[in-house]
Amino acid sequence: MEYFDLIKEALFETLYMVGIATVLAVLIGLIPAVILTYTSPTGLRPNSKIYGVLDFIINVLRSFPFIILMVAVVPVTRAIVGKSIGTNAAIVPLTIAAAPFAARVIESSLREVSPGVIEAARSFGASNFQILTKVMLKEALPSIILGITLTVISVVSYSAMAGAVGGGGLGDVAVKYGYYRFKTEVTVYTVIILIILVQGIQSLGNLIYKKMTK
Repeated sequence: MEYFDLIKEALFETLYMVGIATVLAVLIGLIPAVILTYTSPTGLRPNSKIYGVLDFIINVLRSFPFIILMVAVVPVTRAIVGKSIGTNAAIVPLTIAAAPFAARVIESSLREVSPGVIEAARSFGASNFQILTKVMLKEALPSIILGITLTVISVVSYSAMAGAVGGGGLGDVAVKYGYYRFKTEVTVYTVIILIILVQGIQSLGNLIYKKMTK
């Protein structure tokens, strides 16, 4: 098939961007998620000031359309990577865009833990830190897995947009060859691959969730 090698390389670039950006986003997003859960009005130690400020920052970051965010963080991208285009450069805005999303889904999972379970742990003398790390995180883990699955799918979508502005990957191939060179079949191939990729990620996330809830 014509363009097979090109599309294969673009797929590897997309997987590379998505994999690294998702890991970084989850690691970064976990910190504010825990703080939000801990300081929320119904949290282990409510603190309206800390919660309000952090909640506002995350909402602001989530409100940026990804294309605008990519342009806005160009100085940051250049400072970290040394350039503003390319696969490695795209990881920076991908991570910044996905981290607030990851924070929200992890926070939501943690706050779904039954108050009865928390009270039971407290009655046994568990500290707030022990309740958070050994009870809430453990209980919420299956739900967090589903949240991370949604995060990965979002990053796949962002990566396609990043490719449209020089980020590499399948989006880059679709624009350069499918759109500018009027190769409709290339666009069709990239769309099919993205659909299969998203379906595969969702199925894997669901499978892990089911195994963890048995």
